[in-house]
Amino acid sequence: MPNVPAPTQVMQGIEVPTSSVNPAQFFALTRRLTILEKNLGAFAGLGSTDTIPILQTGVVSGLIIQLQGQVVTSGAGTTATTGRWPYDLIRAARFTANGQSNLINVSGQKLKIREIMQRGDLTDRGVTRGIGGASPGTQVNQGTLSLNTDTWGMGSNVTAVPNATYPFSLEWYVPVAFDDVTLTGAIFAQTSATDLYLAIDWAPLSDLFAFTGGNTAVVTASLNVLAKLYTIPQAANGQIVVPDLSTFHSLIQSTYRTVANGDNEVRLAGQGVGKQLLRLFGQTWQGATPAPLPVNSANYGQMLWRFGGNDTPEVYSNGLALANVVEKTFDCDMGTSAGVWAFDFASENAFRDSVDEGTATELRFLLNIPQGVSLASPVFEYVQETASIGSAA
Repeated sequence: MPNVPAPTQVMQGIEVPTSSVNPAQFFALTRRLTILEKNLGAFAGLGSTDTIPILQTGVVSGLIIQLQGQVVTSGAGTTATTGRWPYDLIRAARFTANGQSNLINVSGQKLKIREIMQRGDLTDRGVTRGIGGASPGTQVNQGTLSLNTDTWGMGSNVTAVPNATYPFSLEWYVPVAFDDVTLTGAIFAQTSATDLYLAIDWAPLSDLFAFTGGNTAVVTASLNVLAKLYTIPQAANGQIVVPDLSTFHSLIQSTYRTVANGDNEVRLAGQGVGKQLLRLFGQTWQGATPAPLPVNSANYGQMLWRFGGNDTPEVYSNGLALANVVEKTFDCDMGTSAGVWAFDFASENAFRDSVDEGTATELRFLLNIPQGVSLASPVFEYVQETASIGSAA
């Protein structure tokens, strides 16, 4: 008999033998690893980009960004930090896989928000940080998005920062997979056909600081990027075994600038057939030294999401009502200091609650900002977390 090639299927743009796809056997045999992808003695610098190629090894579920450095402020004037300091030091973390250039594209603060959302056992309660007011800032121990092992160096959105040297140590997690239980959205990396990159766009100085009188700040830091991955085992017949990797996981940030008092109804960017919406969350940034607008009954009226003509599955009467739900869902008061609003379709049962963008068309959210709220250069920054079919055939 002539040799007949084994049937194959294309998953995430990579051809894999059909007989190799065996999730139960993969999970029984694989081993979790955390490896160093790149160590840079000096990061590219504010306003620049570090591009990290990811090794062609195993099944990649996530990437860890570690940044350690210092800020030196000097001059005869004053220094203040914006609400972007410290986590939006990363203006955008962009992960590309096998020609899919828009899998992860979010700021550092959105990565911190999403990590707390996904990890039900992760909380910032009791971690005190200075936020708002004169340096070192008002002491806040709820909703800082911080772990005790983080070091901020200086407070966030604070004024009158004394000239000095401020060490900092920060970490962000880039969720390539939706979770590490099912590995939904993880990337099959162990093939020469795989092409994976992490690009880190660092914020410019003006995003993080405001100066008067000729003051300035110099930021220096070293960068480590690690990968969390799973080995690819072999079955008894010598064939590799992989989980079902037919799905891409995506985390995309968008900006909406036409924000005003009253109802603001925003159509979600990039929606389409084959996508499941897992989460929708965001912040309203405003002010001369930008900071998130707290989510409460004074700053927000009605908050909702809808689709189609006018189908509205969830409506909250004001910001406080939604903030209560967010805190109960994620064990974190994200609404007060971080100004986070969220509609979650994944924490309890993603299979049941996620929104099919093929049938729930014209997805949009509505945020009402009462007429009495003072706004200065406001923008909505919102993130869609989705799962989509990754070229399965």
